[in-house]
Amino acid sequence: MRTSRRCRAIFRIDRFFTVPRYCGENGLEPTTLYDRRVAEFVPPDFDVPLGLETPQFVLEPLGPEHCERDYAAWTSSMDHIRSTPGWSESRWPREMTLDENRADLERHANDFRSRTGFTYTVLDPQSSDVIGCVYIYPLPDGEHDARARSWVRASRADLDTPLWRAVQGWLASDWPLGRVEYAPRT
Repeated sequence: MRTSRRCRAIFRIDRFFTVPRYCGENGLEPTTLYDRRVAEFVPPDFDVPLGLETPQFVLEPLGPEHCERDYAAWTSSMDHIRSTPGWSESRWPREMTLDENRADLERHANDFRSRTGFTYTVLDPQSSDVIGCVYIYPLPDGEHDARARSWVRASRADLDTPLWRAVQGWLASDWPLGRVEYAPRT
């Protein structure tokens, strides 16, 4: 099967990555190393975890049903998120409308379904308020299998390090990823 040149030029911009669109979706072979890394991000027989529960927070796949609570969390905490380890050079957060946020959450949900990236909302176990998010996506650098990023809303900043520790352990114990870039907390 021939590889389309057009495929290499299609990009998707989400909250913090500009990534080449995986060409296999159109029946074409992956065209770049990054395309192959996305196609092989997790093994086909790997059961992707649908969440993580701790006494302090619950993770579940992010989707459009979280839109209003997600929007309230990150728009109230933009400066705090930018100062969180791993976010200083990101293009996100940026001003967005609620409809743009919903479209962004739909993209993350589609990535989850297609197994090209995994985004989890972080919820308060008592109130179900959105505390933050965790993102797990492939990296094209060849040095790491994936990049994980997380943020918590400014009013729950005390949970940043516990979330990082829990996710770090979860990635090591329950995911088939060898080397994960995840900015350390102190």
